[in-house]
Amino acid sequence: MSASNHVSLRSMIYAALFGALTAIGAFIVIPLQPVPITLQSLFTCLAGILLGSSVGAMSQIVYVLLGIIGLPVFAGGKAGIGVLLGLTGGYLLGFIAAALVIGQIVRMKRNPGLLWLILALVAGNLAIYLLGITQLILTTHLSVYQALIIGLLPFLPGDIFKLAAAAWLARMLYQYFPFGRQAS
Repeated sequence: MSASNHVSLRSMIYAALFGALTAIGAFIVIPLQPVPITLQSLFTCLAGILLGSSVGAMSQIVYVLLGIIGLPVFAGGKAGIGVLLGLTGGYLLGFIAAALVIGQIVRMKRNPGLLWLILALVAGNLAIYLLGITQLILTTHLSVYQALIIGLLPFLPGDIFKLAAAAWLARMLYQYFPFGRQAS
């Protein structure tokens, strides 16, 4: 087996692992309406930092595809294309964008410090919010103000905690995941 096949196989395994972790994060739910609080974004952030942009985004594509084909991996055990097209679908697509953005920012520095990781995580979460709130507006016809009140404000305290946890965990695990330090 050549080195490139080995890296490719490792990438696929890590993408599957973080896709599965994101699915597990969907089952840890605080049921707010219309968008619940889950741990999905914690694993999305870790995927972006640890796996880099391409593999991190691939992990979230794996997660979304598992839900689309009918596995109950979305928040609250939901599944299907209807979830992706519904109220929370923008947040799900935002996970893919977030992992990509986080991975791109992290790879700009050879040895990113804690502040750089936090910057990357904030940028990734902005991608989640942008796509999530946009779809919330399009599917509910809420005003931007109403969508921000419903789709952003309840999540800020939890997301601040998840960002801090992701940065701390990433610093602890970074040595075991070479992808975030390479061009991806």
